[in-house]
Amino acid sequence: MKRLSKKKEEIMNLFWKHGRMYVRELRELYPDPKPHFNTLSTQVRSLESDGYVRHVAVGANYRYSAAITREEYSNMSLSGFVGKYFSNSYMNVVSSFVSEEKITLDELKQLIHQIEEGER
Repeated sequence: MKRLSKKKEEIMNLFWKHGRMYVRELRELYPDPKPHFNTLSTQVRSLESDGYVRHVAVGANYRYSAAITREEYSNMSLSGFVGKYFSNSYMNVVSSFVSEEKITLDELKQLIHQIEEGER
């Protein structure tokens, strides 16, 4: 799955928050000026073709819902970020955090301790 654009991520956030809905219901959640129905419908169908959303036919209409959880998306995003910028090495990520002083050595030691405790 590819990373979502800002607009598509906004749509997914609405599905994650509100659950199953029709495009007209989704549109009502937007502040004025609301996006055009056809534009929103196209984006939802695109999300579906990318595997993020699925639908159930209800009469002549489709009710859409998220096909993946927010957590699954977050994990995919993190994996893609690590792959793209850190050569798929989480060690390089942690090393970068330490060298840029985003995490202290004490915090790193605490993290190692938590991992060791979890293994027991």
